[in-house]
Amino acid sequence: MDKLYLILWPSFLVAGVAAVTFFAAIDPKDLYLFGKPLDFPSLATYSIGFFVFWAICAASSWVTRFLQRNGSDINQETARNTGSRAC
Repeated sequence: MDKLYLILWPSFLVAGVAAVTFFAAIDPKDLYLFGKPLDFPSLATYSIGFFVFWAICAASSWVTRFLQRNGSDINQETARNTGSRAC
């Protein structure tokens, strides 16, 4: 994708807010994974949590950007991939 920053930068900002909000309310030592408490240090849990939030937010941003394409953009992309001209 030629404009990846349009997906990653906003999702980075929202993931930061989500991680701060989530970990302000929940202590990492109180988290469980598959019924067992997490044995990671708190900093590792914060980091993993941030990257999970970032991945979720990036997926959301990508879907939004994907759905905003118009017909001519889709036709040009199809023609570029198949080697034919768009109608």
